[in-house]
Amino acid sequence: MILACQNVAKSFADTQVLKNVNFHIEKNDKCGIVGINGAGKTTLLRVILGEYEADSGNVVMARDVRLGYLSQNQDTELDNTIYSAMQEAKKYILEMEKRIRELEKEMEGKNEQELAPILEAYNRLSTQYDRENGYAYESEITGVIAGLGFTKEDYDRPIASLSGGQKMRVALGRLLLSHPDIVILDEPTNHLDMESTKWLEGYLSSYPGAVIVVSHDRYFIDKITNKIIEIDQGVSQVYNGSYSYYREEKAKRRQAEMNAYIKQQAEIAHEEAVITKLKQFNREKSIKRAESREKKLDKIDRLDKPTEVQTDMRLKLEPVCESGEDVLMVEGLAKAYGDNQLFENLDIDIKRGEHVALIGGNGTGKTTILKILARKLSKDVGNVALGAKVRVGYFDQEHHDLDTGKTIFDEMSDSFPDMNNTRIRNVLAAFLFTGEDVFKTIGDLSGGERGRLSLAKLMLSPANFLILDEPTNHLDIPSKEILEDALKDYTGTVLYVSHDRYFINKTATRILELREKVLTNYKGNYDYFEEKRDELFNLQHSDVAVENTETESDGKTKSAGRLEYEEKKASYAEQRKRENAIKRVEKAIEQTEAELSEIDTQINDPANGTNVELLLELSEKKEVAEIKLEELYTEWDELQG
Repeated sequence: MILACQNVAKSFADTQVLKNVNFHIEKNDKCGIVGINGAGKTTLLRVILGEYEADSGNVVMARDVRLGYLSQNQDTELDNTIYSAMQEAKKYILEMEKRIRELEKEMEGKNEQELAPILEAYNRLSTQYDRENGYAYESEITGVIAGLGFTKEDYDRPIASLSGGQKMRVALGRLLLSHPDIVILDEPTNHLDMESTKWLEGYLSSYPGAVIVVSHDRYFIDKITNKIIEIDQGVSQVYNGSYSYYREEKAKRRQAEMNAYIKQQAEIAHEEAVITKLKQFNREKSIKRAESREKKLDKIDRLDKPTEVQTDMRLKLEPVCESGEDVLMVEGLAKAYGDNQLFENLDIDIKRGEHVALIGGNGTGKTTILKILARKLSKDVGNVALGAKVRVGYFDQEHHDLDTGKTIFDEMSDSFPDMNNTRIRNVLAAFLFTGEDVFKTIGDLSGGERGRLSLAKLMLSPANFLILDEPTNHLDIPSKEILEDALKDYTGTVLYVSHDRYFINKTATRILELREKVLTNYKGNYDYFEEKRDELFNLQHSDVAVENTETESDGKTKSAGRLEYEEKKASYAEQRKRENAIKRVEKAIEQTEAELSEIDTQINDPANGTNVELLLELSEKKEVAEIKLEELYTEWDELQG
């Protein structure tokens, strides 16, 4: 055990955030902390870090444990470049290396007696240097930089010139390279694309230390964790397994807790009824019995009612009218900004009822495609057509559909005048607007709050074709699940961009991946995409020229990625060629066998028994066909390898 929280409690003014938090972390545990927004997850991290002092309880840590923390509001202002900032995280390695070089110089010209203490120090330091992976620290730095989505060309970029998200990635890289005993991360995937997130999953899964993560990225948590700590109403519950295990086990525990609560409530109600009846008798013995029962009732350890599953807030989406079978037809779509050609010659065909996820790396043009389809942005080339009776509902990150002068409640009630107040409040609550929050003015809302309100409006619109750009951003896990359930049951058509792989896995019936400026089609969810990604890309785009090259000191050479791609492309091309050849030979075998069967039928026909000339001709044909058939069988056998 390297970390334990024992009965930790923390309040702010009159609000108790944490009241009974208990768990422990082992040396190599990978732990996810989950709970609704405001449950106290970040507060718990700050108590562990010592930034907040617990009102009661203890945080116990093993001796000499080093903590590394990446917060959502990390200080990312640094004066140096990306590479030098990463290098600073290895300062202790550089200092060891410098001291080793100094000791090597000190050994020069020394006699055996003088050399002994220097050599001892040298060996001790070299062993530590090796243990700390000092000989490979540069490759570790470059690996982390590449994993977080930066290229060699970015090494010398000043951090001051980076975007906020890029600065957070640099901060994450520095933290990982410092190798703390416990890595503590608060929403680490917020600024990562899918490729970088997958890299981080692999890095943390094999990290030789403990990891504590707060994240709304359920797929990410599911991949890396062996322990889930849920904070619910200030109390912790520990689940020894992945996020998927937690979901299943939580449902079982909640049902057991609800059954126990209902049973106890029935017993209490029965006891109270008996006490009331005894008092009504108004006799000395009956009153004493009533008092005795009241004392026993007061001593009962009353169970708290489990958190309600918000079934009344489940969104039921249903299009007002059904569209035609063909919803969207796109041919030859292209878009460029100056010399930057985002994509070209894209074809998209979406049918009624499909739920299509458009995925790809940052900057590939996914949002641009959605804006073109929603007629918010002009295309350069191509045709975009909507099918019969298609009504588009569009959700973007700019929220132009909101009146900043209205309150949240007025915006909803004015947009949907036929909807009663209870329904409006339930929908708003599903998107985290509760109590007095609904009377906030939209102009005073944060960008995330405006996004949630726009999404709430869209979910109630009469559209039958929803185009959504990152719909789960700024939603907590319960709200994501509400949206997932609504979209899974939605009979209309959906096209969306999302980095939320768990959401994609639950809601997509098809995936379009935008990579190398072309679209690849995957008829399945995210798990299917992961399984078939490279295979289907190469099969569908064997002629795509991949331009991933690296410039090295001796000139331009093909990168490992390019070589791997070309090897795969050649392999798939050879495989397709062999499969086509097998089909051709099998068809020829079938035709030749049919020809032989026909010849035999004619030879054995009594009507031809006296026609010597015909029988000789048929015999020659049979001999030729049999030779041909034997050759075909030999060719087929060779093609089978």
